[in-house]
Amino acid sequence: MLTAFFKDKNAFLLPVLSGVLLILSFPSFSIYQLAWVALVPLLLALTGEESNRIFYPGVVTGMVFFMGTVYWVFHSMYVYGHLPAAASLSLLIILSLYLSLYTGLFSVLFTYMYRKLHLPALILVPVAWVTLEYARTYILTGFPWSLIGYTQYSFLTLIQISDVTGVYGISFLVAAVNGLIFDLVRHEGTGDSRWVLYRHIKTGATMIAIVMIAVLVYGQAQLKRTDFGKAIKISVLQGNIDQDKKWNRTHQREVIDTYKNLTLDAVSGQPDLIIWPESALPFIFGYDKDLTNELTDFQKQINSHMLIGSVRIKGSEKGRALLSNSVIMLSPGTDAVEVYDKIHLVPFGEYVPMGNLFPFIKKLVTAIGDFVKGEEITVMNTPTAKIGNLICYEIAFPGLVRKFIDKGANMIVTVTNDAWFGRTSAPYQHFSMAVFRAVENRVPVARAANTGISGFIDSRGRILKKSDIFVKTSLIGEISVGNEESFYSKYGDIFAYICLTMISLMVMKGIMRK
Repeated sequence: MLTAFFKDKNAFLLPVLSGVLLILSFPSFSIYQLAWVALVPLLLALTGEESNRIFYPGVVTGMVFFMGTVYWVFHSMYVYGHLPAAASLSLLIILSLYLSLYTGLFSVLFTYMYRKLHLPALILVPVAWVTLEYARTYILTGFPWSLIGYTQYSFLTLIQISDVTGVYGISFLVAAVNGLIFDLVRHEGTGDSRWVLYRHIKTGATMIAIVMIAVLVYGQAQLKRTDFGKAIKISVLQGNIDQDKKWNRTHQREVIDTYKNLTLDAVSGQPDLIIWPESALPFIFGYDKDLTNELTDFQKQINSHMLIGSVRIKGSEKGRALLSNSVIMLSPGTDAVEVYDKIHLVPFGEYVPMGNLFPFIKKLVTAIGDFVKGEEITVMNTPTAKIGNLICYEIAFPGLVRKFIDKGANMIVTVTNDAWFGRTSAPYQHFSMAVFRAVENRVPVARAANTGISGFIDSRGRILKKSDIFVKTSLIGEISVGNEESFYSKYGDIFAYICLTMISLMVMKGIMRK
């Protein structure tokens, strides 16, 4: 069965083509228009497959797609995790194979319902695709990378509807257009206008046209709005510290002085807030007393609030330090320190699930101790803003960002250390996610990255200013804090739940019909 599938050139090459088109749609290629047709070859391949082979085309598309968009995992494990090339490649393949199970399941769901229910792909494709993207976001701690909606981050007029639907609404529109094109191509290929499936194509095309027009009109209206909140001036620092230097004591003074000098440069612009990136401090805040005092004394010279990425000790276990990946806020005129400890840790990067079963992967965890997750959503208050802090990977989780908004945050700060990614497409993909978090919640985002990309995004997703990667710089800009509560912030992923409910009812109907 599997051998026969690979011998069928059309069955194999069409899914490969879909995977390639998806890769080209994402940053750093960013040919976002290709996403609107990328699924069509896969759908065409599925129409000719026997029922016992419909899983494989989706897996092939997924393997090509994810190997081409998350290939940076190899770089992180090989260069910084110090795993052998063969082991790093094997783990990348395993991750891509796991992710491709979702596209394989998409193939099964679509083909099953297409044949049993005779509904147009215009309906089936987006409902199934969004359901599985949502599942991938949360199952097994979640991996919400490469959601197809992210390809459209620069199409500002379109993505404004994310304040209602989240990024999943954009995925839905992209997948729906793919389904419609498939319906049209399939109809022309059969020439059979009597089949009930195709009696609805004209109606479906009209409906999608109306929806798209409404979405674009809504987007234009949102982009023209000027009733934003109070403007504040912020500086984000990008130290461009090589990953090998961060915890090397011989470079400790160099790293500290780099950020102190960047801070002094920023002060000339009189910012309300200065942001250092994730784990910017080359020492443990509060544990290394002399360096901690040096930092707090330095801050007293600065008439600005400072947010600093740092590591803190939260306890010990079996003789090893238990650390938190944290953001601390130092405020002018007070010795008080506010802290947020990262809640959503990166599996195999900041901790090892079932570490006893994977001893060889422990090299991916920082050598000075294991990270433990934070437990509390913390909003830090300044006279000018209420700040929700997201650390690195956390910005990829829409539901987590919503929790900060629900706690009263009117701006988001995300600090990250994208040095792990090297000169891959990952920093660009990571930055594009922050655009959606801004639009979904109608709050601005300030991003400070060790090696880039750092920048500012307003509440409409406009990138106001950004840095290049692997340059040392300080950026300063004005952003307006949020002053409205979006539908998405208030009600969350209702749109994704509707898709999940629809797919469940369709499957049940198919079973009953059978």
